[in-house]
Amino acid sequence: MEEENADANSELDPELETIYADMELMKERFAKLLLGEDMSGGGKGVSSALALSNAITNLAASVFGEISRLEPMAPESKARWQKEIDWLLSVTDHIVEFVASKQNTNGVMMEIMITRQRSDVNVNIPALKKLDGMLMECLDNFRDQNEFTYVSKSDAGSKSNRKREDDKWWLPTPKVPPSGLPDLTRKWLQFQQDSVNQVLKAAMAMNAHILTEMEIPENYIDGLPKNGRASLGDAVYKNITVDHFDPDSFLAAMDLSSEHKILDLKNRMEASVVIWRRKMTNKDGKSGWGSGVSIEKREQFEDRAETILLILKHRYPGISQSALDVSKIEHNRDVGHAILESYSRILESLAHKVMSRIEDVMHADSLARNPSASLKRNSLKDSASRASGKFPDAKEELEKLNYANAPTSMTLSEFIAWTTEQEKEPKEEVSNGTLAKQTSATNSKKLSYLEKMENLGGRSPSTRQ
Repeated sequence: MEEENADANSELDPELETIYADMELMKERFAKLLLGEDMSGGGKGVSSALALSNAITNLAASVFGEISRLEPMAPESKARWQKEIDWLLSVTDHIVEFVASKQNTNGVMMEIMITRQRSDVNVNIPALKKLDGMLMECLDNFRDQNEFTYVSKSDAGSKSNRKREDDKWWLPTPKVPPSGLPDLTRKWLQFQQDSVNQVLKAAMAMNAHILTEMEIPENYIDGLPKNGRASLGDAVYKNITVDHFDPDSFLAAMDLSSEHKILDLKNRMEASVVIWRRKMTNKDGKSGWGSGVSIEKREQFEDRAETILLILKHRYPGISQSALDVSKIEHNRDVGHAILESYSRILESLAHKVMSRIEDVMHADSLARNPSASLKRNSLKDSASRASGKFPDAKEELEKLNYANAPTSMTLSEFIAWTTEQEKEPKEEVSNGTLAKQTSATNSKKLSYLEKMENLGGRSPSTRQ
């Protein structure tokens, strides 16, 4: 009998075998989520929100890894990512809210409560999936290029083309032709960089917005110093409380030479913002958070600290999460927020890695065309120089992608063909003024990230003095 069953199983259709294997894998994944990652079943697991957040984070880490080269994902890895992220995101189909609806019953119009997918999940999940698809397409675009290759760190020739000053030394080094990349290839790389940068800014803005909606855990508050001076330190406190405050001058006076120092400044700034905000809300004086600083001054100091935090997030998107962000994620109980935060965070990280790999190739090209240039490159300085303008707004960035004249994804051969067509078209057709006006009108109606913070009960660093 057992032999007959074995023969029957061996004769199963390969497609059915794949389905059965996926079912078993899905059972395993959701069993871990239900157990809260406590496989002993002893009830000591984490919350459902944190379990889902960790599952999305771990899946991205195992599938994407470091992204050491600009090349398409392996078909197996890409299929695994699309399949398993869909499993985890399927939870959002059952995150609902009650809304009023009118229903005609036997000729009588009645108002009843019905369920629909929660509005923030309904809006943000499709947007995140769009960004996800754009990043996959960007990597796929490098499948047929042969203008640059990679050499391992052990290769003798790679030492003369070092792309990093001190970090990521283990990554392979791009190798370009001795005379540099052709002009069209260089333009194509710039096109890819611009496309990924739009994804990066949109994911960054969405993640920041979701984190602002999460509550600050009590245990984080309990661990704070009693005043902003103690949190910032005398030197930083003095610079941020001057009569005439300039954010650029403030940051120029800070030591931002390493990720650790940038993260330390972020942690101290965020702690001081929470302290000043709590002191402003506890106006009855019953709490032990009293101080001789006026409410107006605290309000002004908080504005300045928030401005510095926004600039740091914009300039250094690859920096590790702050202590406040980590605390919010660990103690968050909202499953919808957990999924949106983790998905946007891993897309932001992925976009930043792809941007860095593109910049590695462009740096190698720059050295080939100008051998006398400095060989050293610092990724932190590159991130700072890349950032410009105000902190990005997610909806505005998505609008830019939707209304772009050029396609958002092209291989090198497609880009060459598209560029040739554009050069043949009359200039009056290339510059579509109507489309530009439409994009401007659409963007002008969108709230900026700072305005959204005000609507959510926060404060705009730039509007209150």
